[in-house]
Amino acid sequence: MILPRLPAPALTELGRTGGGPGTLALLVRDQDTRRLLMLRALLEAAAAAPESTCPAAARERLAQDWALLEAAEAAEAAEAAETAQTARSVTGGAGRAEVTGNGGRAEVAGNGGRPEATGDGRPADATGGGGPRVGGHRLPAARAALLRPLLGPWVQRCLRGLGSAHTPADAAERERHRRELGADLAHFSAVAAAVAARAGVPYEVRLTPHAGRLVLPSLGALHTDAPHLDVVHRAGRLTFRAPGATDVVVRVQDAVGAWSASRQWTSAYALPGLSADGAPLPLDDLDPYRTVHGGPHYYGLSGPVTLDDGERKRWLQAWSGTADALRLGGEQRLAETRALLRCLVPLAVPPGASAGGRSTGGCSATRKEAFGAVLSSTPPSPTGFAATLVHELHHAKLTVLAEMVTLHHSDGRARYFAPWRPDPRPYDGLLQGAYSHLALADYFQRRALTGTDAVHREDAWAQYARYHEQVGAALPALVGSDRLTSQGRQFIDALVGHHQRLAEQPAPRAHAFRAREYVRAARRLWAQRHGLDVRHPRDWAAEPGG
Repeated sequence: MILPRLPAPALTELGRTGGGPGTLALLVRDQDTRRLLMLRALLEAAAAAPESTCPAAARERLAQDWALLEAAEAAEAAEAAETAQTARSVTGGAGRAEVTGNGGRAEVAGNGGRPEATGDGRPADATGGGGPRVGGHRLPAARAALLRPLLGPWVQRCLRGLGSAHTPADAAERERHRRELGADLAHFSAVAAAVAARAGVPYEVRLTPHAGRLVLPSLGALHTDAPHLDVVHRAGRLTFRAPGATDVVVRVQDAVGAWSASRQWTSAYALPGLSADGAPLPLDDLDPYRTVHGGPHYYGLSGPVTLDDGERKRWLQAWSGTADALRLGGEQRLAETRALLRCLVPLAVPPGASAGGRSTGGCSATRKEAFGAVLSSTPPSPTGFAATLVHELHHAKLTVLAEMVTLHHSDGRARYFAPWRPDPRPYDGLLQGAYSHLALADYFQRRALTGTDAVHREDAWAQYARYHEQVGAALPALVGSDRLTSQGRQFIDALVGHHQRLAEQPAPRAHAFRAREYVRAARRLWAQRHGLDVRHPRDWAAEPGG
């Protein structure tokens, strides 16, 4: 399995906050390949783990889950071959239905189920449903499940559990660690069961709920107090059985979701595709690995939330206008969203960010291990959500780029001034912020130049002026670093060049003046807190210990 290389022209494209179809495809292929490599590492780690960490029963269950995934892939391949034969019959052999040519095939070996990957590097395009599309064709559900964004956090959590540096001396602690790892590994059984149900494979399996819920990704969640559930799938109908309880029957729906009359069942939910022919986009408020378990606290980020009908409607209202709002900022913004975004994870609206039942602000994030997912509180408007997507997807683009090439060798010491944050930032954090804010400046300038509504146009100019000024304040530190690699220098040069090109069409003087004063005030306040002499802001970095 070979990771793709990024050519120099693509590096320059990305530095300008752009990226054509080929460049975006490379980013997607890189992340899909890395996810398969992580999954292989997990299975190898489970096979090598001692009995005290991963019992033989858990390893055997992983192999059974892989066998179920293999059965699902075989069933889909047979259906595809039958469809192709029908097409040839109808067209008299003139037409050919192409059903393979994917960018991340997973095959199961007979040694416990390690995935191998091959691929031609074409992109996994867009989102949801039965899975991403490759070369215009939908990936089989079994393969798509391995590329689902929220499988990444699950893999990393399991790897941490299997790779603990030491065995706890305390017996109770050892048992707690073993139970947590067992619960994490059991989630893959639910993944395999959901995939096989979508592929139409009949089966009978025993699944283990966690914290009172059994989540079947892309289908939904069953709320139950039972320690185990026997699940039977026949012809699109799932039956959940627990001792002493009434059976729960669920019918699988196309793309995303499953219907049941039982109040114990909550269906997975998806928003419509960004375009008329686009796949539905999962709005995942059920997956147990959608946010960090025991991870660091992210600045200004709220926790996950399960949506009610009213909140889903508010999401739908904002989402319905998001494609048009993205397009107003340039076709590039819509194209990269379609190429990179695979699911949305709703977050709670932060305290104080709502008034009169309506959201007036919010928070959003991306996760390195969940490429393709954007976490966000309920969008206040289509324009606001379009800006959120521009911001977060540029964090994602730069994160992938930094995995593909080494941009700098700066240490992680937090010392740099960033006008968008009150705390000192490390070099990498400063670069991330400058990049996403430059993309926002580009987005709002295009809205200002093409808008027809005077009020909206003035607001766009104000936003552009502030983001452009903020990036300008960060550039001296980024450019002046002596820890940049040659590729990092090329990227920064492209970023600076784009910032200068945007300045050729400046905001009206009043907006530009307010933006400058805003950044100056932010710098003065930061200097008072962190000991910077604002008279000599050569790199706008705090002194050691400041």
